[in-house]
Amino acid sequence: MRTIILAIFCVLCLGLSLDALSLNGQRTWRANRKEAAAAPRGEKLLKRVRRGWMWNQFFLQEEYTGSDYQYIGKLQSDQDHGNGLVKYVLSGEGAGTIFVIDENNGDLHATRRLDREEKAFYILKATVVNKRTGQKLEPETEFIIKLHDINDNEPHFSQEVYTGTVPERSDIGTSVIQVTATDADDGMYGNSAKLVYSISQGHPYFSVDPNTGVIRTALGPGDMDREQRENYQVVIEAKDMAGQRGGLTGTTMVNITLTDVNDNPPRFTQSIYQFRVPESSKSGTPVGRIRAADKDVGKNAEMYFTIVSGDGLDTFDIFTDKATQEGVITVSKPLDYEKKPSYTVEIQVQNTQIDPRFMSAGSKDMATVRIAVEDEDEPPLFDKDSYLMEVKEDAAVGTALGSVSAIDPDGARSIVKYAIDRRTDMDHLFNVHPENGSVFLLKSLDREEAAWHNISVIAIELRKSVGGGCFHVSVFIHLLDVNDNAPTFATVYETFVCERTKAGQVRIQTVSAVDADEPSAGHKFFFSLAPEGTYRSNFTIRDNGDSTASILTRRASYSRLQQSMYLVPVVITDGDFPMQSSTGTLTVRVCTCDREGNMELCNAQPLSSAPGLSTGALIAILLCAIILLMIVVLFTALKRQRKQEPLIISKEDVRDNVVSYNDEGGGEEDTQAFDIGALRHPQSTAILEESTKQRRDIIPTDTLLYAPYRQHGSCSSGLLMPPVGVPSRDNGDVCEFINQRVLDNDCNPTAPPYDSLATYAYEGAGSVAESLSSLGSMSSEADQDYQYLSDWGPRFRKLADLYGAEDSDFS
Repeated sequence: MRTIILAIFCVLCLGLSLDALSLNGQRTWRANRKEAAAAPRGEKLLKRVRRGWMWNQFFLQEEYTGSDYQYIGKLQSDQDHGNGLVKYVLSGEGAGTIFVIDENNGDLHATRRLDREEKAFYILKATVVNKRTGQKLEPETEFIIKLHDINDNEPHFSQEVYTGTVPERSDIGTSVIQVTATDADDGMYGNSAKLVYSISQGHPYFSVDPNTGVIRTALGPGDMDREQRENYQVVIEAKDMAGQRGGLTGTTMVNITLTDVNDNPPRFTQSIYQFRVPESSKSGTPVGRIRAADKDVGKNAEMYFTIVSGDGLDTFDIFTDKATQEGVITVSKPLDYEKKPSYTVEIQVQNTQIDPRFMSAGSKDMATVRIAVEDEDEPPLFDKDSYLMEVKEDAAVGTALGSVSAIDPDGARSIVKYAIDRRTDMDHLFNVHPENGSVFLLKSLDREEAAWHNISVIAIELRKSVGGGCFHVSVFIHLLDVNDNAPTFATVYETFVCERTKAGQVRIQTVSAVDADEPSAGHKFFFSLAPEGTYRSNFTIRDNGDSTASILTRRASYSRLQQSMYLVPVVITDGDFPMQSSTGTLTVRVCTCDREGNMELCNAQPLSSAPGLSTGALIAILLCAIILLMIVVLFTALKRQRKQEPLIISKEDVRDNVVSYNDEGGGEEDTQAFDIGALRHPQSTAILEESTKQRRDIIPTDTLLYAPYRQHGSCSSGLLMPPVGVPSRDNGDVCEFINQRVLDNDCNPTAPPYDSLATYAYEGAGSVAESLSSLGSMSSEADQDYQYLSDWGPRFRKLADLYGAEDSDFS
């Protein structure tokens, strides 16, 4: 049925198109004729060239389903006389591919199926040429082929799935969301693109406007409750052809969520809560948590708790845990089981944000909380947080300063003992009576050394069953001042007086005093001259009444040559009780002054304020002198050390040295380098050697402890063995000589250190090579065979090469 209606619609459209085309051509031709007829007579008529065809557009149905080419129309030129000499030529969009023309008769066809939604019209050009000459017979004319739309596209929504929200308990008709669909068909032609919206799923909760696509609530506030149902799925349908039968449809899904409003108050999960808390709990210690339930979510479920009544209104506090929305009860004041063992409070809960539309008398909830205080063994408590005691600084040892008092707060009322924390009284100045808590002195005090003393007293609770508890309290001891210090000059006064002055009129110095005491009425000092001495005829003193005094001259002139300095004793007395006084000395020097009284010259002893070398400069000069002296001493010591020729010249530790006698001789024929006779006859040279033997590195101060003597006996059992082939007499002489030298070194206190090694070049008995010396040898060089040296190994290879060579090798 749908196909038949579509075919009829296409035929009607095609007929209308052909009529419009024919009418258009007729109107054009008629218009040309009217212009010619309307021209006035006598005027020259402008000749207008009329084209052989007149058209401007063709119409073509889209989505052609036939098997043949779709006929569009016919192009006809006045130059075509039917003799076959005219050729129609087509150009432009799709010419030759989509559109073709019969070059002989001008019939125009579409070669394939076209879609208006892809391209709605095509612009082409046509002309007529002579087949023989190729000359254009008509000017090129442009025309348009338009596609007629059919309802071949269904509506499409802009989103496959929409998401919308609406507050719960909204009124009927509250807008939720708008959906929009589009149709690709031509909205200017028929109802192909005219859409109508409807709801196919979501009744009876929502409705949709058929023209705009706006979704609205369809039920009242009592039916749209988030706590009962939160999410909804709604299916919206869009249909073209204005919703008539045969129209195409498109659908979309809309997920609608009801947002929360504060329409539910919080409610406690139980009406009575019970907790226990130790009495030693500090302020802020949590006691317990209470919970309230709220069906709302987010900020609408936020709540706060308050303690509205009860005997623990001031003892406990409550706050809301933001993470869990629980009420946390805490201690706000100290607890005492002996005073009050339990508390009862009423707690209220309500939302922090209240919606006026749903606020009612039941928007708050109440619960009862009972808190039991647990008894604990507490340390003693003092009756004061701290103690202040005062005592005069001259109080005798043992004087009581005051007392402290503490009791056991528990019901047992255990005995309390007192002691001083010695970490706060390292000097043991105070003590406390262990029974009554009286604090008294152990040593004398001085306010000028320390005006305040802070000590800590410990109260210890004694119990028989367990160890005692303790508690500390601070005791501040203030020493009261006693006038026990005499006033003194504020500084060392030293001034001068001119040789020529006026008696009783010249003030040479103003003096003041200081006192270590601190009287309550303030310091008041009095000044006077000491009664003894001859200075009274030279100077006088005037008390200024403000704890200062002026020193005045009593003579008209002074002589620097007769007396260059005066020492004026001044008596200083304070005004407190008991009165204290001291004598200070004022130094006055006699100086030469100019007319204005300025000092020009004083005696050889300058004033302390006169310019001169400071203490730092004197110390620097002294240090330079000491450094210079040390350099001179060091240089002298180095110079003396260079003049000596020590036997031991190595820089290493002397205990590791080996004293070597490495004088190289001239061989056996060199009789002047070394006398071999000393080895053969040591007895004849022993006395001479003992008298002339001296060490080169030190000057001997002591003689040998033991006189040199010869050790008789065989050397075979001693230090050395006689070599084979050496005469016994000579060998014995050499052995005794070496032993004698060993004894001399052992017994001589001026010999090298005990761990030094004195080396003597003598090959002892038992050597495989026997003696290497030719002294006393009974064989000549010609009789020697040195080939055996090659068997001694690599160390003797060089020696074997020297002695084993033939004489001809050296000739």
